[in-house]
Amino acid sequence: MLDIVVVTLFPEFFPGPLQTSILGRAVSKGLVRITVRDLRDWTHDRHQTADDAPYGGGAGMVLKPEPFFELQDELGRVPPIVLLSARGQPLTHADAVRYSVGTQLTLLCGHYKDVDQRVADHLATEEVSIGDVVLSGGEPAALVVVDAVVRLLPGALGDHESAAGDSHYDGLLAPPSYTRPAEHRGHQVPEVLLSGDHARIEAWRQEQAERLTRERRPDLWVRFRDTTEE
Repeated sequence: MLDIVVVTLFPEFFPGPLQTSILGRAVSKGLVRITVRDLRDWTHDRHQTADDAPYGGGAGMVLKPEPFFELQDELGRVPPIVLLSARGQPLTHADAVRYSVGTQLTLLCGHYKDVDQRVADHLATEEVSIGDVVLSGGEPAALVVVDAVVRLLPGALGDHESAAGDSHYDGLLAPPSYTRPAEHRGHQVPEVLLSGDHARIEAWRQEQAERLTRERRPDLWVRFRDTTEE
């Protein structure tokens, strides 16, 4: 069983999403244990102060290092210990796969202006971003990571093929999908998908995946092309 711990100032952010759909079913099946820990439990003043003004001045507040380190002293989590950060490396499908085959995953949610850099340097084993955008806190990013990881656990989805056809699984964006009805408001499903010819359908899907990747994510296309040419 994968053991995920999410550390946050706002534990109330998580119960709904973690009990819903694939995540909720994976927990109920015993495929994953997800525990949300309140960072304020490792503060010691009566106001449970977890942040302070930044050294050197400037706007905003910075999360203090002590609660993070004391949490780790008590829980003894093993890597990966991931700090969600706009400075982090972009999350990839390969990261989700790597996390999914481990035994533990710890996600540290920042909030306010920043997290004391000593947490990133001496506690977290990696920093991860979910995109070139700044969020109000690491909580939405943590949910993205949890969802990306848990859906890869054996038994979380109905079948392996559900994940195997996703974008990024093989380095390409996924091809378009269609369902009934075959015609809606004058818009037709591509004829090849109605042909019953599985070889043609697979060829069409591969062609569409390559086209979309070239057009929308040239960075992924270059990487895919270089990999397939090796």
